[in-house]
Amino acid sequence: MEHATNLPFGLLPGHSAAAGFEKPADDPRCVWRAPRARTVPMAVFAADELTSHKVKKVLVVSPHFPPINAPDMQRVRMALPHLRSLGWEPTVLALDPASIEGGVREPLLETTYPANVRIVRARGISPALTRRFGFGGLWLRCGRALRVAGESLLRGERFDLAFFSTTQFDAFALGPRWQRKFGVRYVFDYQDPWINPYYARTRTRPPGGKLKFAFAQFRARRHEPGTLRDASGIVAVSDAYGPMLAQRYPWFDATRVVFLPFGAADGDLQIARQHTPTSLLVPRADGLIHHVYAGRGGSDLAPAVTMLLQGFKRYLNSDPAAAGRLRLHFIGTSYAPGAAAAESIMPIARALGVDAFVQEHPTRVPYFDALSYLINADAILALGSQDATYSASKIFPYLLARRPLLILFHHCSAVHSIAESAGAGLRIAFGHDTDVEQTAAHIFERWFKDGAWRRVPVAAPAQLEPFTAEAMTAKLGVVFDNAVGSVRRGAV
Repeated sequence: MEHATNLPFGLLPGHSAAAGFEKPADDPRCVWRAPRARTVPMAVFAADELTSHKVKKVLVVSPHFPPINAPDMQRVRMALPHLRSLGWEPTVLALDPASIEGGVREPLLETTYPANVRIVRARGISPALTRRFGFGGLWLRCGRALRVAGESLLRGERFDLAFFSTTQFDAFALGPRWQRKFGVRYVFDYQDPWINPYYARTRTRPPGGKLKFAFAQFRARRHEPGTLRDASGIVAVSDAYGPMLAQRYPWFDATRVVFLPFGAADGDLQIARQHTPTSLLVPRADGLIHHVYAGRGGSDLAPAVTMLLQGFKRYLNSDPAAAGRLRLHFIGTSYAPGAAAAESIMPIARALGVDAFVQEHPTRVPYFDALSYLINADAILALGSQDATYSASKIFPYLLARRPLLILFHHCSAVHSIAESAGAGLRIAFGHDTDVEQTAAHIFERWFKDGAWRRVPVAAPAQLEPFTAEAMTAKLGVVFDNAVGSVRRGAV
């Protein structure tokens, strides 16, 4: 069930006017959309069950939400089919898709969670209005609308917990505010570091440019300590985040952070197997061999890309006929929308003279298009950042795709231990002091020359079960229960 509001745009702090927020279903400004047919399992609670002490209510704050395809909404989307079976009734607070500038819309994502989950959408200021004044940041345009919508919900009904799952970190500041005003406890989901010293340390250009990033980091340093102190739970996609926070704040206990990757939904893979991409970026049955990477690029991935392509160049020099049949595809490498999406792989390929065998599609593609490319690839490439804290959650659908897999990640990344426990992939590690030529030679020998790309991993279902969305959500349910002082269901 979804409520869409058609009230005036939310304004920036210091202005007055109503912002979008949920209204009763009989209000003419509300749009109720009938439940859609679903194939996902769900539990439906009766009214008396929802008011009993057995079922708790969580307000899930996820500004990006389907039909918008954005990486930071994936945990929420995949958790929704399972939260009710864990005793939690979710209400999702999101932004209206019209407020998301350049967002890839993918209605198919809306079929992957129960139709009767309540979705409340707030509408902020249109980017078309703010761009003429030189800014278009999502939180600056929509933060007030989201806050007003959330406080309308909290004022009108009782929630046991607020869960913030987003990389729009300014939303985290609502946690302490809502705890003071409404007595609701809150849990944070760290999908990236809020304060991120990586770009300053490596002197690389941050996403959005130095000025925008510096302003974001100023706000982060101002808000992070206070929000962390009173948080009732913290989950993170990287096991490095707890120690990192403890090092930054001597009073912070690293064990408060629960390492919780996204996981993968097997139902997504089932949909992808029946799905035809909107445009076929990776040809099929053309007699060539296609290795596919799907995900972001960027300067921090340049070392891994360089080692891979140098390894391929060695293969090309060693066996031109065999190597000439390979094509390496890099899909969705830029977060920037449309024409603003810039290549980050092809400049490296051109410099190495292998660009005839490499194809990059920097524009973001729909989620199920990307999954379709992966499960139909001859082999999958999983490339990691030189940032030791980077833990790509996309590794889980890579594992469930059951294709030959090259894993090239920093040696500190949890991706290596995850893949090892699943018995999947050729795993090659690198670090800040890695000899690029030596690692490229290793990739040439193992992946290309010895033909590791031909070997399909065979993992027993029991090996993959811990990495499913259902298993990860069960751990999230324990975090929720602990946050509100309920009886633990088990160890996280």
